[in-house]
Amino acid sequence: MNHIPMRMNAPAIRPQKMTRRAMAKQQTREKVLQAARDLFIERGYEGATIRDIAKAAGMSTGAVFASFADKNELFDAILNDDFAALLEPMQDAVVGAATAREALVGMFGAAYRAHAHQLPLILAALAASWVRTPEAERLRRESMRPIRALVLEVLERGVERGELVQRFDLRLIADLMWDLFLAGYRPAAFDGASVENQTDKLGDRIDVVLTAVKA
Repeated sequence: MNHIPMRMNAPAIRPQKMTRRAMAKQQTREKVLQAARDLFIERGYEGATIRDIAKAAGMSTGAVFASFADKNELFDAILNDDFAALLEPMQDAVVGAATAREALVGMFGAAYRAHAHQLPLILAALAASWVRTPEAERLRRESMRPIRALVLEVLERGVERGELVQRFDLRLIADLMWDLFLAGYRPAAFDGASVENQTDKLGDRIDVVLTAVKA
């Protein structure tokens, strides 16, 4: 039986002490990531150069390249961190939901709220998805795997409750939900749609898909 994943308290493990060199490297990486995030949001992917990012971070371009091979790798690191940070608020939305529809709308709405202030970054990510290298695509899919698994588990729980019936492959339905979620960023970016409007329209589209699997 599948269940919506709950966060468990991890066993107490004494963290290994970082060396000064490792700490300095980590701090440099974080400064580069924050400077790059700000510039990608402000100028988009093409408008932000490594030179600009290095200047904003207060370091040389060589220091940037010491942490990241190129701008693509830096950009992907930011996006992968974003997806990792989304998991907790999306899980919270799912845990408090009474139905599969409520869970799906809630979790995707949480993502829209988290990204509302950085739409240029999200649009750049969607554009980059068409030209990403196979290795970068593999890493991106790995970063999104927990969230996409959560979508599938929401549907499986709906079947277990008798709310939905499994007429089709639930993985296919979960993929459709994910595509609908991503499509919801375009109205916000190009039409100025609010988070509430984004979420409402997504809910309408989710209703259309769920009609095929309602009990």
